Amino acid sequence: MKIFKPADIMLPNCDMHRWSVVACDQFTSEPEYWQQVRSIVGDAPSTLHMMLPEAELGLKDPEAESVKINATMQRYIDEGVFKTYRNSYIYLERTLKNGAVRRGIMGMFDLEAYDWVEGTHSPIRATEHTVEDRLPPRIRIRRNAPLEMPHIMIFMDDADNIVFSSVTKGEKVYDFELMQDGGSITGWLVADTEKLAKAAEKLGDEAVLQRKYGSADNAIVFAMGDGNHSLAAAKRHWEKVKKTLPESEYETAPARYALAELVNIHDAAITFEPIHKVVFDTEPETFFAEAKAFFADNIGEKGRSIDLVTGEGIERLNISGLTIGELIGKCEDFCKAYIEHHGGYIDYIHGDCECVEMSQRFGCAGILLPRMEKSELFSSVMKSGPFPKKSFSIGHGNDKRYYLECREIR
Repeated sequence: MKIFKPADIMLPNCDMHRWSVVACDQFTSEPEYWQQVRSIVGDAPSTLHMMLPEAELGLKDPEAESVKINATMQRYIDEGVFKTYRNSYIYLERTLKNGAVRRGIMGMFDLEAYDWVEGTHSPIRATEHTVEDRLPPRIRIRRNAPLEMPHIMIFMDDADNIVFSSVTKGEKVYDFELMQDGGSITGWLVADTEKLAKAAEKLGDEAVLQRKYGSADNAIVFAMGDGNHSLAAAKRHWEKVKKTLPESEYETAPARYALAELVNIHDAAITFEPIHKVVFDTEPETFFAEAKAFFADNIGEKGRSIDLVTGEGIERLNISGLTIGELIGKCEDFCKAYIEHHGGYIDYIHGDCECVEMSQRFGCAGILLPRMEKSELFSSVMKSGPFPKKSFSIGHGNDKRYYLECREIR
């Protein structure tokens, strides 16, 4: 089954700096960020006019915005804003603010190979639990949209660099600075699409999976990095469209596929940062004792360490016998159980120092979680399913994928 295919990729003929905007689910608590973006973009053609930032979800009528967004998409098509590169992959290099270069390949993924439900054995899987409430706004836009513009990033576990080794650069199709400290991005057409398609297909070979994971049973070929809810919305939309089509049209239906960036999880520019847990407005006096009782079956001299933090200090527990996903889930369960008896609420905190400082405030307690190794992501999802929400972060907000490439989906 060919999962990752070349696509008819649309690129704009306009000011790319103002066209390309960070994903809608970033800077949700910083409305001033989006005000600055609107100031930069103005009335120029831009992906800003084809999406609704989540920071503005409660401020505008979602149905009216969906109609407006879809009309803008169609107007851009009618006005000739786009040039389409048929049956293409785009190899890209994203230079981040810190100077690191992340490599990726734009193409389309077969949604028949993806699922996010618990217990799925699909080749493409979610790495964090999918929140159903986040799907409707995305489905609403996609339902009548003439095109898609993804911020989706999908990982492959390609330690041997099979896929990127197959890439030969062709024509350069973009090269520009991204707004708002996003760094810069350069893209080239892939000269030999068939060679790349075969290399990507090889990732799913039974022998390759057997060598990587000890068994091809339940093995993952691709894992979600960013944009899982957007891909889930695309899948939900395809399931509805599929019911209206004869089987003979399934293979060529545009809605069956989703444009996304393929990234090697072993890329040096990919970093995983833990998201810590802090309980606010609680009674922290028994936090240490209750945590030790909760984790009693898994505490030992060796294992992965978590740090319990309150105003009384920091205490380390070594936890064994759990995948990283199970450990994060168990920490979440403990915090929820503690709140039931002592009150409070959980917040999810980036940064070790920030977590310690907040956890040592009056009426607070927290858990510093360990950093996940790249090699653990695929194996943990295969063994224990998707991670709980807010388990880890891939870089900072302005390192996330910016909207840029488009594809017609009707």
